[in-house]
Amino acid sequence: MLVRTLSGKPPKTKLPEGAIDTQMHAYLPGFPALPGGPDLPGGDLPIPAQYRQLMEWLGIARVVVTQGNAHQRNNDNLVACLKEFGDIARGVAAVGPDATQTELDTLQEAGVVGLRIMDLPGGGTNLTHLEAIDRMASERGWMVAVQFDGSNILDHEPRLTRLRSRWVFDHHGKFFSGVTPESEEIAALKRLINTGRCWFKFAGVYESSKAGGPDFEDVAAVAREIAAYAPERIVWGTNWPHNLARRQEDYPDDAALTDTVLAWLNGEAGLKRALVDNPEELYGFSA
Repeated sequence: MLVRTLSGKPPKTKLPEGAIDTQMHAYLPGFPALPGGPDLPGGDLPIPAQYRQLMEWLGIARVVVTQGNAHQRNNDNLVACLKEFGDIARGVAAVGPDATQTELDTLQEAGVVGLRIMDLPGGGTNLTHLEAIDRMASERGWMVAVQFDGSNILDHEPRLTRLRSRWVFDHHGKFFSGVTPESEEIAALKRLINTGRCWFKFAGVYESSKAGGPDFEDVAAVAREIAAYAPERIVWGTNWPHNLARRQEDYPDDAALTDTVLAWLNGEAGLKRALVDNPEELYGFSA
């Protein structure tokens, strides 16, 4: 049985007041996994009450709950979790191009402020529907979370450049083929950031790093480059409850991981921007 640590010695990095975790998934009983997606995460069902313990441990004040792939485009679990969290939470949902205004109204009332594109196996909505999702989001002032293999960013750059919504390139870009700060893919990322609508999320470093932990130096090099280039466009997330971890030995130490990743930012000013100012702007939190 996989056991998640929810308390212990806090991170050495003191999170700023009002810190926002922009990437986590939450689950409640009664919402089974649906066909097309992965199973629910291993271990005890990670209900919001467990995550609140993690918040206290790490120093997180607010949270963005992202629709998990296990539930595909059925956002009932997300809505229930947002209700459990209350005012400290916002949500990012997964819908198809045929989503009705009534469905979107319900999501908005629940605290949803964004829509998700997940163009990797198990994702509920892929890049085929990028323009339709962007249109829905832009009409409501929502953001879009976009995740795909960043190794293909040059192929997708023209479409991403035309997005009207604020959007975030998820999970350190997931450059599965490997990149360096000098790679053409990173030049493309910088061009997208220059449009003024693109953010870059530090989350789930272990999912794409070839160097591996504890330093993840390949991803770290790119993260430092982008943090220096556009500190006003970085956001951060825990990626809790680390859905890909199915064995105890694969489950990360959240305090240590927090220290590692946040060290790639530029001091206290960079920390406050990435954990407070930037996510407030991207996700519409009140200051």
